[in-house]
Amino acid sequence: MRSDLHDLELILRSETPLLLIESREEPRILELFTRLGMRLGEPVFRWSVTDGLCRAEYDIPQEQLAEPAAALKHIKATTQSGIYLLLDFHPFLDHPLHVRLLKEIAHGFGTAARRLVLLSHALATPPELKHLAARFELTMPDRNRLLALIREEAQAWQHAAPNRSFRANRDAVAQLARNLLGVTESDARRLIRSAIRNDGAITESDVSDVTRAKYELLSPEGAVSFEYDTANFADVAGLENLKRFVDRRREAFLDGGVGKAGGKSGKSSDVPKGIMLLGVQGGGKSLAAKAVAGRLGVALLRLDFGALYNKYIGESERNLRDALRTADVMAPCVLWCDEIEKGIASGQGDEGTPKRLLGTLLTWMAERKTRVFLVATSNDISGLPPELVRKGRLDEIFFVDLPDAQVRAEIFRIHLGKRGLDPQLFDLGQLAAASDGFTGAGIEQAVVSALYAADAEDRAPDTDVLLTELASTQPLSVVMDAQIAALRAWARERTVAA
Repeated sequence: MRSDLHDLELILRSETPLLLIESREEPRILELFTRLGMRLGEPVFRWSVTDGLCRAEYDIPQEQLAEPAAALKHIKATTQSGIYLLLDFHPFLDHPLHVRLLKEIAHGFGTAARRLVLLSHALATPPELKHLAARFELTMPDRNRLLALIREEAQAWQHAAPNRSFRANRDAVAQLARNLLGVTESDARRLIRSAIRNDGAITESDVSDVTRAKYELLSPEGAVSFEYDTANFADVAGLENLKRFVDRRREAFLDGGVGKAGGKSGKSSDVPKGIMLLGVQGGGKSLAAKAVAGRLGVALLRLDFGALYNKYIGESERNLRDALRTADVMAPCVLWCDEIEKGIASGQGDEGTPKRLLGTLLTWMAERKTRVFLVATSNDISGLPPELVRKGRLDEIFFVDLPDAQVRAEIFRIHLGKRGLDPQLFDLGQLAAASDGFTGAGIEQAVVSALYAADAEDRAPDTDVLLTELASTQPLSVVMDAQIAALRAWARERTVAA
């Protein structure tokens, strides 16, 4: 709070007549300005549509000044300098009279130093006022402050009932503090309090619950969704190179950089950026993207490029910026760009929008300071622009090929086990041989079809039923043999086998 107070004082001493603050922490900001008014020796007033205009510290309503025009005319007429906080004034900024009054008050700052502060959850600056206004943002609590909040809330919980004992897992506390980065202090305190009061402890389950609550608190709309089920790598057959790649970078991603000179003495800026997953449809790219988040132990956000598009010029880019801003606030996290070629590949009807989206994405990739690990999946990389897939933008491009016999046997084992069947009762080797050319999704569907067939015949599922279903289905490698062959040929010299 001390740094916020200092920064606000600098802005006010610079004789800025109009200050815009977008924040939901109204009580905290009112407290800051009350303290600042005492420091500067100036009165602080606040206005709201319910209470009118009154001194901030006295809280005595002046209902005759509840109308925005009346309040602004009163401020314009007074010769007394002061700080005037206009709370939730955003609905009235589209009225020409209000905008004109704000402008005239600002122009009269040299005669009477009346500083106007507009405070709301969202503020769009009218063009007439942009050259007269400055913006201010409250600082978010850092990791040390969040750890202090956890201690304060734990002590308060124990103080309320001294006979209770508080339990905390050290790793869970550290992860909770890390996952709360990017939220306001009041929101962080509320989420911590909720986690503690649930069972008098902070555990790994609390971390996931708080992360989900953090996402819901942000209330992003449209293109970004929160994936609650980040599959563990134990549920993914094969992909050994990808697993090893993620394992080697986990510590550097979570701690903010790799050790210098290969050691542990310091941290560099070489934070893992992300990967591209290329492969055939149904080959397991989506499951691998979820597994990356599960392996890193962070939240997974899915960005649907198809949902970004809007018929109005500039709206698609704004949707993308909002989505990327959500990822920045949710950091550390994995941002999964599913089928990225749908949004920025060349050769689409509207050439302008994909190019602008690409520019927005590349700028964010180059300038971001947050720990957001990008996982882009694509079925057709040939249409993607080279500036996106070159080394430096992403750490590596992995090719998810059709599974070999050993991996196919493991996929059968996983999907049979998920459905309550004992894999040891099936001939996995025979099933793997019979499913040559199948994707993981194709094998899963064969298992599902076999269960229906066995149920219809009133018999227990066995190897023979599965073999019959496999024989009656054409694998993807046959249906799309030319496309898969071309994809494999392209990936052979340009990618790393997952």
